[in-house]
Amino acid sequence: MIDQDKIKKAVEEIIDAIGEDRKREGLLETPRRFAEMYSELFMGMNMDPVEELKVGYELGHHEMVILKDIPFYSMCEHHLLPFYGIVHIGYIPNKEGRVVGISKLARVVEIIAKRPQIQERMATDIANTVVKGLAPDGVGVVIQAEHMCMTMRGIKKPGASVLTSALRGTFRSRADSRAEFFSLINVK
Repeated sequence: MIDQDKIKKAVEEIIDAIGEDRKREGLLETPRRFAEMYSELFMGMNMDPVEELKVGYELGHHEMVILKDIPFYSMCEHHLLPFYGIVHIGYIPNKEGRVVGISKLARVVEIIAKRPQIQERMATDIANTVVKGLAPDGVGVVIQAEHMCMTMRGIKKPGASVLTSALRGTFRSRADSRAEFFSLINVK
């Protein structure tokens, strides 16, 4: 559970620490707004994304399924600054041909994105969730994101993007499955 009162107090201390007057009109409600925002940004902390994949369909489908260009926003755990971009998820159903509604994959991304993290772990968590929830023959996840910790501070390189991937099952063991996945996510 997210403790909004603790967040409000912490934000008041930050405002004091930077030398601002927290009683100034523009800052008066900032601690409350910040606490509400953090409750929204980190709502995935208390959710299990595997639950989203429990309802599926045994369709006997054995070909690759891809949902691409899923937008997301997350928070870098190192600086608590946002990173955002797109996720591509592909899977090859298991021998029963079990599939899920495509919105379920987007919900998995949404839940996992709403946690403090690094992009590499986010890709791993999405792939592992699909494996656990669907038991597919293979899973591929690619994330492309821009990180505000590189744009606003430090090296200050806006527009630079980070690409990460996580491959499981046949996406890792079979070059043809991996190549098909990577070629299809690049189709416009």
